[in-house]
Amino acid sequence: MKRKAGAICSVAAIISLLLNSGEAPINRAGLELIGEAEQCRTMPYVCPAGVLTDGIGNTQHNVVAGQQKSFKQIARDWGANINTASMCVRRQFRGDDMNENQFAAFTSVAFRTGCTGLRTYYNAKLQRRVETTIHKLAMQGRFTEACDRITDFVNGGGKPLPGLVARAEKEKALCLKSVNK
Repeated sequence: MKRKAGAICSVAAIISLLLNSGEAPINRAGLELIGEAEQCRTMPYVCPAGVLTDGIGNTQHNVVAGQQKSFKQIARDWGANINTASMCVRRQFRGDDMNENQFAAFTSVAFRTGCTGLRTYYNAKLQRRVETTIHKLAMQGRFTEACDRITDFVNGGGKPLPGLVARAEKEKALCLKSVNK
C-alpha cells in the first residue's frame, strides 16, 4: 500500500517497536512526551525551522526529499537520535545521578535544543558562549531546581513559541514527577 506524501504514522507503534527492541534509552513517559510533541511522518517535510525532517523529529539520519521510510527505519533513526540526546545528559548533566523521569525529561530537552544549546548560550554582552543555569544546577546535583529551569528553553527566532512553551511545561512536569518503585 502506497502512503501519501507527508503521511502521518503512529507514534504508539514506533514506541512499541523501540521498546520491544530493548534499545530505548529512556522510559515510556519520555518517549511519549517526545513522540507526541514531534509527531511521526513517513515522508520528509520541512519543519518550522526550515530543516528537512522525517520520522519523529529526525534531521540527522538519511533524510532524503521524496523518500518514504518504514516504521522500522523510523524507530531505528529515532532511537539513535534519542540515544545521542541521552548521552549528552549522561555526560554533561550527571544523568546517571538523576531518577528515570528527570533523565527522560532532560533527554527530551536535549533532543529539541541540542546538547550545546542546553549547556551554553551566546551572551551578546560578553560576546561569547556562557554556561546555562540549568547546566550549573545539574552539575551541582540540584536536579529539582534544574527541572524548574526547563521552561527557560522555549524560544525560536528570539521569541517564545507556543508549541515549545507547552512542551517545556510537560517536560518540567515529568522531571518533577516522583518515580514509583
